[in-house]
Amino acid sequence: MGSAPSDGSVLALKILVAGGFGVGKTTLVGAVSEIRPLRTEEQLTAAGRGVDDLGGVERKSTTTVAMDFGRITIRDGLSVYLFGTPGQDRFWFLWDELAQGALGAVVLADTRRLTDCFPAVDFFEHRGIPFVVAVNRFAGARAFEPAEVARALDLDGSTPVVVCDARQRASGKDVLVNLVEHAGRVHAARLLAETRC
Repeated sequence: MGSAPSDGSVLALKILVAGGFGVGKTTLVGAVSEIRPLRTEEQLTAAGRGVDDLGGVERKSTTTVAMDFGRITIRDGLSVYLFGTPGQDRFWFLWDELAQGALGAVVLADTRRLTDCFPAVDFFEHRGIPFVVAVNRFAGARAFEPAEVARALDLDGSTPVVVCDARQRASGKDVLVNLVEHAGRVHAARLLAETRC
């Protein structure tokens, strides 16, 4: 992931964790963060029943209303900051602010509700932010190969699709490593293209 600056300054990488409602964004940030994550979870109420689609996540009782925040220290002077976005479309106005300065993003997907991650995919594609799709495996959900998910989402051939368990720290870290490697390739290709112009 690079080396820390030799002048004692701190280098921070910002990564977004996005996806549909109830896909596991808060869980993933909490699983990989070395600090107690900041969460802006609120109880779902009867007022939200007509607004939030609980199809497939009927047992969900809370929702993120602003963001989740976690941190991973790679080595002295080099940290990764994780920002989990809210999943409901009524909170999408926050995404532009959260995306400022991001190295890349993880789009969590649930194959039972795959269409829920289309808005996140569109958001990052239109802004040129590198991202990976991480298929969060849920009990009872039909398993699909990453290539099948990539076709269903009509992803660019270079966009990685990985399978994960958002509850497991090691699995979440593997997703982040995939993202950082992919973002590095994307940024290197852009720099090369700029030098050729």
